[in-house]
Amino acid sequence: MSHVLRSRTMLGALAVLAVSAAGFATAQEKYPSRPIEFIVPWGPGGGADQVARKASQLMEKELKVSLPVINVAGATGQTGLTKMLTSAADGYTISIMTGDTFGLLTDAGTKWKLEDVVPAAIMIRQPSAFFTAENGALKSWADVEREAKKRPLKVAITGFGSPDDMHVQYFAAKGLKLLAVPFPKPAERYTAILGGHADILYEQLGDVKSFLDGKQMRPVLLFAEKRFPVYKHIPTGKELKHDIIINQFRAVILKAGTDPARVKMISDALAKTAATADYKAYLKDQYADDASFIPAAGALAFMKSELETMRRFAPKKKKK
Repeated sequence: MSHVLRSRTMLGALAVLAVSAAGFATAQEKYPSRPIEFIVPWGPGGGADQVARKASQLMEKELKVSLPVINVAGATGQTGLTKMLTSAADGYTISIMTGDTFGLLTDAGTKWKLEDVVPAAIMIRQPSAFFTAENGALKSWADVEREAKKRPLKVAITGFGSPDDMHVQYFAAKGLKLLAVPFPKPAERYTAILGGHADILYEQLGDVKSFLDGKQMRPVLLFAEKRFPVYKHIPTGKELKHDIIINQFRAVILKAGTDPARVKMISDALAKTAATADYKAYLKDQYADDASFIPAAGALAFMKSELETMRRFAPKKKKK
């Protein structure tokens, strides 16, 4: 064998060893060893933002790295989701998934699918409601029904195709003149009914608790199995023969293909977070289900069940 050929052979062998060593080093890399980006696909101040900031604060103590929260609003949460899906599947980018964005899967034209993500946990589940301004003319659901038969009423929602929109379309099909108006930024959505830009707000009780406590808005119809203890005088849709109940949930997800061991580390950290007195107090303050937390092992089954419920109420597209 010539000297040149031997040299090339040795260089080739060294290159293979270098690649193997790099792959081994990556496989053995301590995780996490650097900050984990926590994406919130909505603007600041809303429920998704609140749960991410609370969880990240508590997870930092467990994972020993920072989890900076980054708000990426737009397209009913899909802009932030896209940011996560185009990142590396290495566990260093996680995201909040809300029921609002999840509901888009009822549309066959949605470009992403459930198999594109891996849920690490369900962190919060809350009842939703219709709200009106405290100083407005719509003081009860009876007022809303009466007025919505006379003229169109604008309903502030997160985005088209969301559970918010499904509720609006459900009642529109019942003969009420309700028009969905999307406000992607939570603050704009909340203040829409206070400033007269909308007549009704669809939201979760806990997300607008400060407005309720401040006597700025009131719930008029709750979407739950039974009346809420704090608002016993507010009827549920179910007792008025409206069987639509799509409660809000917020999950923490990673990109599909992420090392299962890393997904487990995130899920375990979330489980310890959910077990803290601090997080339990947060759930209570948010009027959330005490048993909100569902670990990775059951999160996917829960999401599939929710999707089936949403498909029942998603508006059917007319065939061309």
